[in-house]
Amino acid sequence: MEKNEVAVTKKEPNYRGVKAMPFVIGNETFEKLGTMGTSSNMLVYLSTVFNMSSISATNLINIFNGTCNFGTLFGAFLSDTYLGRYKTLGIASVSSFLGMLVLTLTAAVSALHPPKCGVAESSICVNPTPWQLTFLYSAFGLLVVGASGIRPCNLAFGADQFNPNTDSGRKGINSFFNWYYFTFTFAVMLSLTIIVYVQSNVNWAIGLGIPTFLMLLSCVVFFIGSRIYVKVLPEGSPLTSMAQALVVAFKKRNLNLPEQPWSNLFNYFSPNSINSKLAYSDQLRFLNKAAIITEDDEINTDGSAANPWRLCSIQQVEEVKCVVRVIPTWIAGIIYYVVLAQMQTYVVFQAIQSNRRLGSGNFQIPAASYSVFMMLSLTIWIPIYDRLIVPSLRRITKKEEGISLLQRMGIGMVLAIVTMLVSALVENHRRTLAITHPTLGLVPRKGAISSMSGSWLIPQLAIAGISEAFTVIGQVEFFYKQFPENMRSFAGSFLFCGFAMSNYLSSFLISVVHRTTKVGETENWLSEDLNKARLDYFYYLIAGLEVVNLGYFLICSKYYKYKTTENGAKDVAMEELQPQKPIV
Repeated sequence: MEKNEVAVTKKEPNYRGVKAMPFVIGNETFEKLGTMGTSSNMLVYLSTVFNMSSISATNLINIFNGTCNFGTLFGAFLSDTYLGRYKTLGIASVSSFLGMLVLTLTAAVSALHPPKCGVAESSICVNPTPWQLTFLYSAFGLLVVGASGIRPCNLAFGADQFNPNTDSGRKGINSFFNWYYFTFTFAVMLSLTIIVYVQSNVNWAIGLGIPTFLMLLSCVVFFIGSRIYVKVLPEGSPLTSMAQALVVAFKKRNLNLPEQPWSNLFNYFSPNSINSKLAYSDQLRFLNKAAIITEDDEINTDGSAANPWRLCSIQQVEEVKCVVRVIPTWIAGIIYYVVLAQMQTYVVFQAIQSNRRLGSGNFQIPAASYSVFMMLSLTIWIPIYDRLIVPSLRRITKKEEGISLLQRMGIGMVLAIVTMLVSALVENHRRTLAITHPTLGLVPRKGAISSMSGSWLIPQLAIAGISEAFTVIGQVEFFYKQFPENMRSFAGSFLFCGFAMSNYLSSFLISVVHRTTKVGETENWLSEDLNKARLDYFYYLIAGLEVVNLGYFLICSKYYKYKTTENGAKDVAMEELQPQKPIV
C-alpha cells in the first residue's frame, strides 16, 4: 500500500478538478437515470410482463437488491487491491449497459416473455419458461456486476479529481458532493416519474429502451473524459492488516497480558500511514495479545515487525477494534432497513390496488412513482434539520453536531416503528373500503381496486423518508468516522452490505409469513389479492420486530466507545476532517 502511495506522489498528478466534473457528474446522472427508475418499477414489470406472483416477484427483487448491495464489498476490494477506481468504474458501466440492453430485449422480443394475462379473474396466466427466466436472470447478473463496481467507487472517483491538500481542492470536493447529491436526487425523481410512466402506461420496450440509451450515454461520457482523469493506483487491501491482527491474537491466545499493556506492548506506528494514531483501549482486550512481544519475534531496524503474521502493533489491534465495535450497531441497522424494504415493495402492491387517479381525470400515477414522496420528504427534511434544528440543539446540548450520531440513528429507528404502524392503519382502511364499498375494476391475478385514494400512502412514505434522513445518513457519517482512514471505501461497502442482509432478511420474513399464516381456508397474510390478505398484520409484525431492535440498539449505544486518537480527539465533525489523500 505504501509503495503505491509513494508512486502516486512521485507522479505529481495534474488535478483537473472542475474540468473533470462534467464527465464524472454526467456519467453519474445518466447512470442513475438509466437504472434507478427501472429498478423501482421492476416489481411491476415482473408481475405484469413475466406473470410472476407478488411473493415470487418480491423475493426476486429483494435477492437482486441484496446481491447488488453485497457485491459492493467485492467491488471495493477489487478496486482498492487490483484494478483501481477508474478501471472498476469502466468495467461496471459497460456491464450495466449490457444488463439494461438484455433487459430491454426481454420486453421487446415476444419470445422472451410469456403472453399477457387476461383481465378476467378466471383467465389463465402462463408462467415464464426456463429459457425466458435464464435470459432475464442474465440481465440481472450483468446489472449486479455493474452496481457492485459503480456504487462503492463513483463518489470516491469524483473526489480523486481534486487536490485534497489545498484549500481550493477541499472546496472543490465539497462542491462535488453538493452537485453529486443534487444530480442524484434529480435523476431519481425524473426516473420515478417520467421513465416509470412510460414503462407502465406507454410501452415496456420503449420504457426500458430509454434508460438503456441513457446508460450508453453514461459509458460514452465517462470514457470521453479518460485523458484528464486522475487515476489513483490501487493501494492494496487494508483487510490484510486486519487479518494479521486476528490471526496473531489467536496464535497468542494462551499468553498473559503485561500489567501495564499501554507501555509494554509492541507500539510501532508507520510514518507513512494515513491513519490517525489511535489511543490504547481496554475494550476487547483479548485482541491486545497480538501485540505481545515474545522471544521468537524479530523487529526490523526501523522498528517494524519482521513478520507481521507473528507480531502486530497495538495500532493494528486498535484499528481492528474500530471495525469490531461497529458490528453490533450495523446489525441493528440490518433489522431497521426491513422497514425501507417494505416501502419499496409492498407499498407498490398497495398502490396497484388503490385509486391512483388524479382528480376526476383519467391520468393515473404509476404505482412505482409513489416512492418519489419518500425521496421528497428526505430532500426537504435535510436542510430543515441542518439549518434550523441543529443550531437550536447546539444551544441546548452544547455539542457541535447538536446530538450524537447514535442518538440521531435512534430517532430514525423510532420513526421506523411509527412508519409501520401508520402503514398498517392505512392498509386496514384500504382493505375495508375494498370489501364494503364499490370497487374501481380488477387487476389481473390480483383483485379489485379499492376506492381509497393513493394519496393515503403518502404519510407513511414521508415518515419513512424522514426516518431515513436520521438513521441512514447518520450511519453513513458514523461508519465514515469510526472506520480507520484507509478503510473508508469499505465503510461505504459496509453500509451497502447492511442493505443486502436486510433484503435477504425481508425475503426470509415474507416466505415464512406466506407459509405459516392463514386468512380463511385458502388465503394468508400476503396473498396475491391484498383484499383477501392481511398485509396490515404483517406491518404490525415488523413494527414489533423494530421495537425489539430499538431496545437492542439502545443497549449497544450504552456500551459503545467512540474511536479515540492519542491526542484525545474523538467523534470529529465531518466537515472538520482534513483528508490527506482523495476522499475514499
